[in-house]
Amino acid sequence: MERESMDFDVVIVGAGPAGLAAACRLMQIANDTEQPLSVCVVEKGADVGSHILSGALLETTALDELFPDWKNMDVPLDAAVTHDEFHWLSADAAKTIPHRFVPKSMANEGNFMVSAGNLCRWLAQQAEALGADIFPGFAAKELLIDEELNTITGILIGDMGRDKDGTKKDGFVPGMELRGKYTIFAEGCRGHLGKKLVKHYHLDNGKSPQHYGLGFKEVWRVPAAQHQLGKVVHTGGWPLTEASGGGFIYHMDNQLVAVGLIVDLNYRNPHLSPFDEFQRYKTHPLLAALLTDGERVAYGARAISKGGFNSLPKMSFPGGLLIGCDAGTLNFAKIKGIHTAMKSGMLAAETLAEAFMKGVDAGKDLDCFATRMEQSWLHDELHSARNFGPALHRFGTVVGGMFNYIEQNWFNGHFPMTLRDDKADYRSLGKAADFPKIDYPAPDGKLTFDRLSSIYLCNIAHEEDQPCHLLLRDQQIPITSNLPLFDEPAQRYCPAGVYEIVNAADKPKFVINAQNCIHCKTCDIKDPAQNIRWITPEGGSGPNYSGM
Repeated sequence: MERESMDFDVVIVGAGPAGLAAACRLMQIANDTEQPLSVCVVEKGADVGSHILSGALLETTALDELFPDWKNMDVPLDAAVTHDEFHWLSADAAKTIPHRFVPKSMANEGNFMVSAGNLCRWLAQQAEALGADIFPGFAAKELLIDEELNTITGILIGDMGRDKDGTKKDGFVPGMELRGKYTIFAEGCRGHLGKKLVKHYHLDNGKSPQHYGLGFKEVWRVPAAQHQLGKVVHTGGWPLTEASGGGFIYHMDNQLVAVGLIVDLNYRNPHLSPFDEFQRYKTHPLLAALLTDGERVAYGARAISKGGFNSLPKMSFPGGLLIGCDAGTLNFAKIKGIHTAMKSGMLAAETLAEAFMKGVDAGKDLDCFATRMEQSWLHDELHSARNFGPALHRFGTVVGGMFNYIEQNWFNGHFPMTLRDDKADYRSLGKAADFPKIDYPAPDGKLTFDRLSSIYLCNIAHEEDQPCHLLLRDQQIPITSNLPLFDEPAQRYCPAGVYEIVNAADKPKFVINAQNCIHCKTCDIKDPAQNIRWITPEGGSGPNYSGM
């Protein structure tokens, strides 16, 4: 098929914090040195920020470096953190843990509550003002590879206007090739092109497998008497008796409160439903007292990369760089990833700018990026947090939490040992017959809700008559293997009701409701047979988050 193409010096895939910080830094350097540079950012969401979901607390370290005068630039930050608390929950009580017994990495003095989506919209404005081109609504579908040189030369944008069978509809538009001397991949957690790059170039050789959590978030408007502007609460313990993870409560401006739960995806019981664990979380007296008489205004869910330092792949390859959550730069010890993603993007920009100024040939493997990383505070920060996740995975929440307190507070992250968790999350799932079923209460429509009413708040837009973006390597595995062994866990781990087992002609049938997908990628991560592959649908499809 004949395809149009556009050429750039740098193509950036993903308009999240990492990709946009890279674009801003590249254009800053180009403008300062008066070197012409063409940079484009491709975003699969309908608008910049529409697919962005995070807690979120922002540490301004990277922002301070990228825009030293940001305090005078109308950055859309929410409330400054006034004080934070940590509570250990049982089913009906909350025990406040004194700050001196909480890992100091979790302290939030000087941080800000923020809508990550709004922050990205602001970063996009800065990037465009500096001279970058930003193309929302276009999904990067495939890698462009020079087979002879084994070099990435850009990306192919997905076709628009095909029906479920792949047939061209009226108004069909073929995808365009965006070619770059270098391509930066910043797709966020579990990027489907990032996965291909890691496999193709063996970027994860010698590394622990990436580990993930599934993060849920709702935004509530609560009565003024129940709101405490700037208050941050983190919780551990209940309801996660069958999994590790924790919850958060952030009191933002305008009587809004962000409530969330992160469920680590290495859980063993296939009967567990992360969505229902989150709904149950809100019934705890600590949260019920806050949310009663409030109004739920937003919902979303997203997988997060939490393997950290031990799981970071090689981040350079011929023709490109892998950054942000696509590589896994989140600092799980802080439960923060915006500032680390931004810093990885800035380091990538500086690496590319130096290569261009030195006249390095396009397509070279810029392995000097690793050296730049190692000499940065990003490396030091991630290295100091390297044991946080493995400790929780190996020793459990209580003992692992004690280890993390000792390492962070006594050793400043420099414990003379590196723990590892080399078991992939999907391999942790046990057989259904070996675990008790979990009886989740029916939603009450006041504090707790079902999946369909929740995803309504995601403002999902999928053209139903388009090729399914949730692919099965083997159509039979859900029924012949996953159902008898694991009671097909996709029915429960998906936070959007995408997967169902229905009876058809007295036989079970695996149904994919792709139009419900909120692009969390959990199915791609947790399926025990690794049979489900998430790829990008048509550009502009998916959730349209506002203020998340």
